[in-house]
Amino acid sequence: MADSDTPDLPRLLPDAVHRSVKPGTVLLRLETTHSREGILDGAWWPRSRDIGAELPSLISALTEHLGPVTHVGLDGSAWDGLPTRVMADGRVVHIDSFPVGDDTVLITRGDRDHFSLMLIPPDTSPDAARAAMARAVRADNVTEATQILIDTGSDTPPMPT
Repeated sequence: MADSDTPDLPRLLPDAVHRSVKPGTVLLRLETTHSREGILDGAWWPRSRDIGAELPSLISALTEHLGPVTHVGLDGSAWDGLPTRVMADGRVVHIDSFPVGDDTVLITRGDRDHFSLMLIPPDTSPDAARAAMARAVRADNVTEATQILIDTGSDTPPMPT
């Protein structure tokens, strides 16, 4: 069968080892199985609450692995100045504000393919953030994002040094 005869199947989550995508740009981990049986598909640890600074990098990283992102749903009360759309990689991505809670970001690719990312609060300590991200991407994870954040201490700010 020629490449042109191959059906255009949607890209699934990468099989690569968990890693930060584009170091220095966005801290993101994605589940690496094709089953998507866990509650969460990944975790995102933004550096600030400035959505204009944080979201384009997330969208770019996700687009690299999942294909074009059309919508991002998040809790508007958790962000500074939430817009209705942002430009990322030359594409308009619509922002939907839902009272979903501060702990989840909903990503839509295409018309009906949804991904749920746990949102690690920006002021989380690195150890707590790594632990929470590792739990979120486990293929057998059945724990809600809120509980993972509580269990790993990611829901509390780090102690001052």
